[in-house]
Amino acid sequence: MTEQIKKAPRPPDPNSGKYKLDYIANKVIKDAFEAKARGEKVGWCSSAFPKEIIETLGIPVVYPESHAVVVAARGGGQRMCEVAEAEGYSNDICAYARIAIAYATKVKDTPEQNIPLPDFLLCCSNICNTMINWYENLAKELNIPLIMLDIPINPDNEISDAQFAYVKGQLLAAIKQLEELTGKKWSDERFKEVLKMNKRVCQAFLEVTSLGKHVPSPYSGFELFNLMGPMMFARQKAETLDAIETCLKEYKENLAKGVSTFKAEEKYRIISEGIACWPWLRVTYNGLKNRGINMVTTIYAVAPGFLLYDDFDGMIRASCRVPMAINLQTSRDDRVKLIKGSNVDGMLVHVNRSCKVWSGFLYEMCRQVAEECNIPVAYFDGDQADPRVFSEAQYETRVQGLAEIMESRKGDVKA
Repeated sequence: MTEQIKKAPRPPDPNSGKYKLDYIANKVIKDAFEAKARGEKVGWCSSAFPKEIIETLGIPVVYPESHAVVVAARGGGQRMCEVAEAEGYSNDICAYARIAIAYATKVKDTPEQNIPLPDFLLCCSNICNTMINWYENLAKELNIPLIMLDIPINPDNEISDAQFAYVKGQLLAAIKQLEELTGKKWSDERFKEVLKMNKRVCQAFLEVTSLGKHVPSPYSGFELFNLMGPMMFARQKAETLDAIETCLKEYKENLAKGVSTFKAEEKYRIISEGIACWPWLRVTYNGLKNRGINMVTTIYAVAPGFLLYDDFDGMIRASCRVPMAINLQTSRDDRVKLIKGSNVDGMLVHVNRSCKVWSGFLYEMCRQVAEECNIPVAYFDGDQADPRVFSEAQYETRVQGLAEIMESRKGDVKA
């Protein structure tokens, strides 16, 4: 019998957007390891902490959320969660937190990806309460400093003078603490340069994500996940601007040719809601692709719009308006606008087990959004990093139901 010969994978194109995005993600970690080897202090930073402060001071940091994503997507989520659980951490707490705690306190080396251990922690409260406890616990376990910014949820559409002053005082104190901790010095001129680059990168990202409004979309929405990492931890860097502008060029070329990176006929277009289910990303993508369902947008696609500011005060106001720290009405209205501008047929919501408080908010918000936009919505259970929570059969059933409703509605329109 003739032995089947496997073709070698095509080498990545170093000029492609995907290659450049991957390079940035790896470079951030590589630079942090090299700084650690030089004797510099390296921090772990939460995703919503103002990156402009870090970039201006030139402080090397890595992001345990991103690290947990990589570990989970490459199959190590359950193993790492079980390490934390064996140490007494409940499997009810955030899977990202369990992975980070397991890595920092016990494992310290994984086949999926390594990051340098922290000398200090940077966190803010405008994401979730679990993150506050996660970082407080790490600080105690590792006996290292924690700089925490308390940014309250904003119940109104405007930022009050009291809230502005409260957050500004903390940011100024954080800068002073970081100068003392790392020996780095603040520069107003450098800060202006950082803000300019930050704005250019955000504008380029928003232009990329706006292309999903075209029918068919020039990309599969799952590709937006490739851009989200650098947008979170490297959006003040020239390399990130180059990578995103390369992606923009590629997608515009797809539009001109009438082609898409979505590997199926685009029959239906949806908005996704909730954190990606990283351990089952291929399954969730294939479940949609096999039915001709393209995820053309997500709220993350327009979130950098709040980062288009030009000065320190603008940065403060933006920190008070991140998507996880605003009221139900504003959250709903942002999504309604996005759906109506993107030719969306339905909504698919991942109810993330690790985000229990947010999930309750999510149900009501998505119900109101679907009602106002007159689109069907389907929910499925899962977790961003713990694969034990996901049911492939449940997911397939929910997606099939969503496809059937979207099909019947298209039939009604044709009739």
